[in-house]
Amino acid sequence: MKIRGIFNHATPYLMYGLTEAFRSSYLPPEFVDSHPTSMGKAIPNAELLVITSDGRIANDNEAGELVHRGPLVSLGYWNSPEKTAERFKPFSQSLPQLCLADIAVYSGDWVRRDNQGFLYFIGRKDEMIKSSGYRISPAEIEEVIYQLADIVVTAVIGVPHPELGQAVVVIYQGKEPEKSLTGELTRHCRKELANYMQPLHYVSRDTMPHNANGKIDKTVLTAQLENLFKE
Repeated sequence: MKIRGIFNHATPYLMYGLTEAFRSSYLPPEFVDSHPTSMGKAIPNAELLVITSDGRIANDNEAGELVHRGPLVSLGYWNSPEKTAERFKPFSQSLPQLCLADIAVYSGDWVRRDNQGFLYFIGRKDEMIKSSGYRISPAEIEEVIYQLADIVVTAVIGVPHPELGQAVVVIYQGKEPEKSLTGELTRHCRKELANYMQPLHYVSRDTMPHNANGKIDKTVLTAQLENLFKE
């Protein structure tokens, strides 16, 4: 939206790609206004499937892992057979005419597909929180928290809980470190999020740990708070 406001004649294409398959999906400019949060649909000569945890093709609006198949899928990771085997797998519904194995890449991205075939990103599969039987996307909660102007950065993680399985915990850094935003955050989340997505605990931090890629290191945060709800 902002790009078009600056460049009046621009017609940007929104794209989603995988390192393992270069480019996967695109959203043409004519759909940007009607589907602003969508990843679009598969690029030509590629097939994108949404596969559930039990291995079936997901129904419309049902969450599952994005699986990419087609000629753009690479052969695997260089000199890393274990990681290759984890992500690159023979596709069970391959065409009998193919003389080579049809290898698909399991992206690790959790998505959903609407009844028009448009895809929507939910979160990384390994970051999804399982609480009271629900799968919760940290990214969805983080997006709501970032609506508050006083938030500099936030991270949402799942922490072991004796009754819920995992509890939703919010770690945040405010513009004024000495000022607690927990009350404001609690009210905001209760207003904007479904009951099953409500955070159970808020933690204020002056700084956040980062990994080698410059992203917030949620592994470190989870390790630091894993005993939060243990007696």
